[in-house]
Amino acid sequence: MKKYIALLLALVMALSVVACGGAASSAPASSEPAATAAPTAEPAAEPELVPGVDYIEPVWYSTDEEGNTKRDDRTATGANGVVTSANVYATMAGLEVLEAGGNAVDAAVAVSYALGVVEPQASGIGGGGFMLIHSADGEDVFIDYREVSPANATPYTWLNEDGTLKNDGTANSRGGMAVGVPGTVAGMEAALEQFGSGNVTRQQVMAPAIELATTGYVVSAYQNSHIVDHYDDMVKYPVLGSYYLREDGLPYENGEILRNPDLAKTLTLIAENGKDAFYKGEVAEAMLAEIQKYGSVMTQEDLDNYSVSLREPVTGEYHGYTIISCPPPSSGGTHIIQALNVMENYDIASMEINSAEYIHVWSEVMKACFADRAAYMADTGFVDVPLDGLTSKDYAKTIADKITDQAQTWNAGDPYMYEHNSTTSFSVADKDGNIVTVTQTIECSFGSAVAIPGYGFIMNDQMHDFSTNPESVNSVAGGKKPLSSMSPTVILDENGDPFMTLGTPGATRIWTTVAQIISRVIDHGMDLQDAIDVARIYDNGTESGINLEGEAGLYNFTEETIAELEAMGHTVTTQAGWNIFFGGVQGATYNEDGTLYGCADPRRDGKALGF
Repeated sequence: MKKYIALLLALVMALSVVACGGAASSAPASSEPAATAAPTAEPAAEPELVPGVDYIEPVWYSTDEEGNTKRDDRTATGANGVVTSANVYATMAGLEVLEAGGNAVDAAVAVSYALGVVEPQASGIGGGGFMLIHSADGEDVFIDYREVSPANATPYTWLNEDGTLKNDGTANSRGGMAVGVPGTVAGMEAALEQFGSGNVTRQQVMAPAIELATTGYVVSAYQNSHIVDHYDDMVKYPVLGSYYLREDGLPYENGEILRNPDLAKTLTLIAENGKDAFYKGEVAEAMLAEIQKYGSVMTQEDLDNYSVSLREPVTGEYHGYTIISCPPPSSGGTHIIQALNVMENYDIASMEINSAEYIHVWSEVMKACFADRAAYMADTGFVDVPLDGLTSKDYAKTIADKITDQAQTWNAGDPYMYEHNSTTSFSVADKDGNIVTVTQTIECSFGSAVAIPGYGFIMNDQMHDFSTNPESVNSVAGGKKPLSSMSPTVILDENGDPFMTLGTPGATRIWTTVAQIISRVIDHGMDLQDAIDVARIYDNGTESGINLEGEAGLYNFTEETIAELEAMGHTVTTQAGWNIFFGGVQGATYNEDGTLYGCADPRRDGKALGF
């Protein structure tokens, strides 16, 4: 039995030891809050066994005996550290590195690479992202490893003469023209070299991911649903299908083992030789050959010129708490602060969560922020973005003053008047106050659908985040980064001490979700996991109106509430309950007794572990 499978089994045995106050095992271990007995792995609904297909027992099930997604058993506490991610295997990878003496950054890099193996539909080495680091000594660093547009791309690269998108409307989401220059490998190397502990090597940090790709992992019902939903892509792009369809051409089922030795080979090359093994040589040649076959204008020069940016985070203050989040090319951090600034003009704490009054205010604030987002937000290397104005409390007051008891259509405001010269997510936190929170992506599920033959990874479709309107501030330009909503965020308490960290996938629902959860924890005193479980709200000012999540865990929407909203002039659209449309939050808080509390969203396969 391979080493990593042994680690999985060891974790199951270690769960009860740590939760009961015993010494932590040398294997990755989870502990639940003291008031709850630690669970043992429960049998999920028995998958229908397929002849010739291998099965192994997963360390933790995201589904119950009936095959339904678990709504509980997601949290963990730890005296020394917690890791929470969208997949238990990736969480274990980070915990293993922490226990080996690595710091939060080392662990985050381990999680990043492992997620690329076990959650390939969401992120991987063919993509990019953002990492926010808050160190124990109070330093805040934002690592931007977002993908960039190839130098030869223009606003008209995807467009037919009549202005429509090429490739039957999929030119910016499928195939080579959708691919941006990937940044994950460069980003992870920069994080390790500049902010890692030095106690663990790159090979140690990447070992869990390599072993998962080699030995295999258990496919969840969640991943199976993504493979099924994108079966047509896997037929149209057969290299992708060769990795995520079985030999009989059917999707991998819940409970089956999925292995990717080609990806293990690529990760081993990177572990041994660093980022040059990815951006140069055989991997780069194979990458360019495959995406150019599907219309990409990317060249070796684009790969050679890719660089990671260290940026200053955006910061704000909400009821005495410090909010630290993402600057452009993400819009997320700016609009989290903008939205909370507007909310400060209301007594939100006195409003019942998900009452008509509460939803109405959130809806109007979201619409105002989205209007500003469309008008102003873009890569600051190409566009002057009024960040100080957008995050100004005085500007927020002008928005609050315009909100009435009726729904409105919002246009962009004038934040320049307030200038003063100025879709997976995971978190790692340790007892010393070091926090790393990351959101990274390959954009749409399974990215561009172009996988690299012989090397096992999927290329992003990050060009999808550019506007197709050549006149937009977020239009394509060579070397430009597309606008993002990714918002890994850190919150400090009134004394400036670490209080909470969180992030989520979910496209433009990212910053709206993060802002809602911050408010529920601070304004309503909610436990972070409860705040994650609450039914969510989204309104981007389009004809769909307010999107309400169907029956979820807490504070579900009533017919009476919907009728009240409609009387205010709102259009109401109801999404399914526990819906990944509303993201998949991973986060952690620091408890008063000094322990850490990791939380994970039941809307995905998320699981927190601690030691």
